[in-house]
Amino acid sequence: MQSKKVGKILELFISIKGDLNRSNKIDIDLDENGVKNDKFYGKNVQRSVLITSMASYDLSTQNNIDMNYGQLGENILIDYNPYHLEENSRLIIGDVILEISQHCTLCKSLAKVDKNLPELLKEHRGVFAKVINGGNIRKGDAIYLLDK
Repeated sequence: MQSKKVGKILELFISIKGDLNRSNKIDIDLDENGVKNDKFYGKNVQRSVLITSMASYDLSTQNNIDMNYGQLGENILIDYNPYHLEENSRLIIGDVILEISQHCTLCKSLAKVDKNLPELLKEHRGVFAKVINGGNIRKGDAIYLLDK
């Protein structure tokens, strides 16, 4: 199978239990249970990694909603828009292989940022992925889309 470079990692985040803010990281470790040290680690492998595109933040900004990166709950912020990808599509980042498991659903908690945000981003918040092959990923790492 072949792959093509589609983008790179811009930011990485984990959620820490008891902390409402997301912790920005230089690198994160992943395994079949998700993002290590994240409060959602091991909870639901189908939703273990949330990938968000800069396109979501750009759409928000175009609608006069300013947010800090990480406020959409993502683990991985990328400069590639994966929202068109079908389930079972695979992204490769170094040794890590992530498989798109589902598109992110409407999240009412985004209304805490702005009341219009849930409706605005209902199709553009992100995609969930499960970890097929774990490893370490870093800011700036290239992202490849595996051809089917």
